[in-house]
This record gives sequence, C-alpha cells and structure tokens, in this order.
Amino acid sequence: MSPLIEARELVKSFPITSGLMMKETSRVRAVDGVSFVIQEGECFGLVGETGCGKTTVGKLLLRLIEPTAGDVIFRGQSILELNKYEMRRLRKEMQIVFQDPYSSLNPRMSVWQIISEPINTHHLATGIEQERRVLELLKRVGLEQEHVKRYPHEFSGGQRQRIAIARALASEPPFIVLDEPTSALDVSVQAQILNDLRRLQRELGITYLFISHNLAVVNHLCDRTAVMYLGKIVEAGPTREVYETPLHPYTLALLVANPIPDPEAKTNRILLEGDVPSSINPPRGCRFHPRCSRASLECRDEEPRIVSTGEHQVACHNVLCK
Repeated sequence: MSPLIEARELVKSFPITSGLMMKETSRVRAVDGVSFVIQEGECFGLVGETGCGKTTVGKLLLRLIEPTAGDVIFRGQSILELNKYEMRRLRKEMQIVFQDPYSSLNPRMSVWQIISEPINTHHLATGIEQERRVLELLKRVGLEQEHVKRYPHEFSGGQRQRIAIARALASEPPFIVLDEPTSALDVSVQAQILNDLRRLQRELGITYLFISHNLAVVNHLCDRTAVMYLGKIVEAGPTREVYETPLHPYTLALLVANPIPDPEAKTNRILLEGDVPSSINPPRGCRFHPRCSRASLECRDEEPRIVSTGEHQVACHNVLCK
C-alpha cells in the first residue's frame, strides 16, 4: 500500500473573544501537533473522549476549515497550496459522512436531488447515465428505487444515514471521512451500517478515516488506530496491537471502561479522576498527568515525545509494557 493522505503537525486554534469590541482574550487549541499517514485502501480509526479534537482533525484533512499551522498531503500534493478552483476539483476525491443524519440532509430536497447533486456539481454524468448511477448507489446502500421521490423526513435514522453514505459515494471518491456515522443510531442499525461500510470498502477500494468514541466499533472496522487526548495523539498502531497490548494509561482506561456483554465477568476498572482539562489552558508536561495514577515528576514537567516500538507508537514517560 502507498500513502493516500498525510497529516503533518496539524494545529488548529480557535479565538475566544469578549467585550463590545470582541477582543481576543485567549485561544482554544483544539488540535495541537497531530501527525499520521493513512495508507491507500485502509480504514484508519481516530478515537478519544468527546472534545479531544477528532472531528476537527477530519475537517482539517478535507480543508473544510483552515489549519493554524501544519500541512495536509493528498497523493503527494499539499492541499493547502491549491486555489479555490483547484480545491473544488479535488472535492470529488474527498467526501464526508456526518454524525447526525437528521441535520446533514436538506429537508427540502428529495433523495434523487440529494444523491444526484454531487454528480451534477462535478459534471460526472447526465440523462440516462445519471439515472443509472443514482439507482445503483441506492441499491449499494440497501435502499429501493421507489425511495428516490421521497424526502428525508419520510425515513428512519438508519435509512437517512444510508442516503448520506450514497451521497458521499456519488462522486466515486477514493477517501471518505466517517465522523461517528453510527453514534446516533440504534445498536441493531449500527451493526447493519458498519457491515455495509466494510462491504463497500472491499468492493470499491475506498480509504476511510473512521472517527469514533466507541472502541468496540473501531476494533471491528479499522486496520490501524490512533488515540487522541486533548488535541494530541497519545498512541497509534495496528488496531489489534493497540487493543491487545495498550501502552498508554489513557488507552487502557478507555478499553477497560468498554462494557462487556457478560454480567458474570469481572474487570479491573481504571477510574479516571477529575474532568478533562481545558484546552484553553492545558496542563504543563503530559496533558494526561492530572488524571493518571502513574504520573511522575517528569510527567508534570516535560511533555513526552512519541516513540516507536515497531509499528506501535506511544507518547508516555511510563510506558505500560516497561
């Protein structure tokens, strides 16, 4: 496999203003030096608690928002160097499925209009060929031909998300960001959508960035996984290794907090003390140290660098396997 898209030291901060003149008083560092590479044809998972910056990373990769610093490389080309016309041509190569299927679809557009819009925007097909492509997309995501004249309010949550997936596939993109695409759905519907996403990846050779806070879902779908905490990646590697031999205390805490469908099973839960620190004024040193039972003086004073053990990477002064 060859790299499809790469994040290089991405930083995104948002200003906080106050007063009549809306003067900037501080900044929220939502993403703070994130780097990773997604190989062509793989599913790369990005996990972490709410507010850690996962969705912001996804938007930065698609240049839906501009980074404060860093770069995004897509097929060897920096997308930040592209002008608006070049960026518009690139849009058909990079799509997104949003978290909430209730707000991501235009209620005034029929299913036909929603799915055919990217085909028209990028001048991919017209007439009979366009009709064939729309109906084929509906079939791929498990919907019927009779659904094309209906509107979003006439569908269930799972069906709406299938429509959103069909829209993302309409321009035949090699890369799709899946921003928690199943979190708003029932568990049974989640399983159906996840299986469909895996099938579509095999059939079409799509590359996914799968953003989620559900570690069981990521384990089921992703080839490699990165764990984010307060704007930084603290651990990354092949999903199986990250799950079976976690190296960072935060990753371990997330894993043991995952519910086990067995009332008789006993687990040694790790209780994370306190709340997630503010990204406006993050802690000095390791950002996880105020909640870590293994924290040392070094953790409080010095920010850990990412080190590699084979394909497995971790940013921790007290790696769990030591």
